[in-house]
Amino acid sequence: MNDLRWIDVLLVEDDPGDVLLTKEAFELNKVRNKLHVVNDGEQAMAFLRQEGEYADAPRPDLILLDLNLPRKDGREVLQDIKSDEKLRGIPVVVLTTSESEEDILRSYNLHANAYVSKPVDFDQFISVVRRIDDFFVTVVKLPNSGQRY
Repeated sequence: MNDLRWIDVLLVEDDPGDVLLTKEAFELNKVRNKLHVVNDGEQAMAFLRQEGEYADAPRPDLILLDLNLPRKDGREVLQDIKSDEKLRGIPVVVLTTSESEEDILRSYNLHANAYVSKPVDFDQFISVVRRIDDFFVTVVKLPNSGQRY
């Protein structure tokens, strides 16, 4: 498809192993998107609000958000994103190890766009990242944020 465009993806993840797996999944799948990584909830909000060292950060088209983060919990980040008029339109996929019904319900009540449990198996993890990318890049029509590389 010629209308496929690059999108900026913000990965909010504190586990270096999961960050590496996600980067590898993007590379193995020849994902064309630009992956930005922050390691805690406070960094995520600074990135999204273009504050401090993130003053030149692009507005992401998609956020992959872990729930269990240091400094500012992923649930708080999700609530902040969806209650901010400038950020609420950004799709958020909760990508976490938690399979807790309470976490799933709370995430959707906070307006997460999807909730995905991280598989522990490498091949399954790669497959999940590929499916998320396929869905949000080829199936879903995202608004144009106006900031492209």
